[in-house]
Amino acid sequence: MSTTDQGVEGATPGTDWKTVQHSAEFAQLRHRLRTFVFPMTVLFLAWYLLYVLLADYAHDFMSTKLVGNINVGLVIGLLQFVSTFAITGLYVRYANRKLDPIADKIREEIEGRNEGAAA
Repeated sequence: MSTTDQGVEGATPGTDWKTVQHSAEFAQLRHRLRTFVFPMTVLFLAWYLLYVLLADYAHDFMSTKLVGNINVGLVIGLLQFVSTFAITGLYVRYANRKLDPIADKIREEIEGRNEGAAA
């Protein structure tokens, strides 16, 4: 059985997923998700590419010592991890405020429609 055949908790096998997919709420949910994900992905990839290019072509700059044996390359490399956690935190906040209310509304409509059909 494929994952698409397993259904969703609270949804009956008769749920019309095409109707849900073409609803205005679902389109709004996809738009809001893409509004965050695509720019953030481009930003992070550009940041990572900058790090790789600096590491490859700016050896003197990246090996500049800041404190003791800590150099610019090490700091920028560690900032890659920091930026990953920051993006994750931003996404969670964004999802809680902008995505989850719409997703909850869609889920309630689906579950409510199914309860009405089952009665």
